[in-house]
Amino acid sequence: MKIKVKVAEKQQLSKKIDTDFIRLDAFLKMCDAVQTGGHAKIVIQEGEVRVNGEVCTQRGKKLRKGDCAEFERVVYNVE
Repeated sequence: MKIKVKVAEKQQLSKKIDTDFIRLDAFLKMCDAVQTGGHAKIVIQEGEVRVNGEVCTQRGKKLRKGDCAEFERVVYNVE
């Protein structure tokens, strides 16, 4: 017996930054992906966030224009 699985597409959101870079934890807060900086710290350290397709556990990771962060099946693009 074959089982067909439907995978939902990831939602894409973009946020514009006015600086050269933004820290990953601050970017997640800015996008309303997390409620607080403490929440951002926990989800990043637990390996629940991907940056440019790879798991990232550095909350101070610098994101620049063109980078993307993924959390809970939503992709947040830096513009």
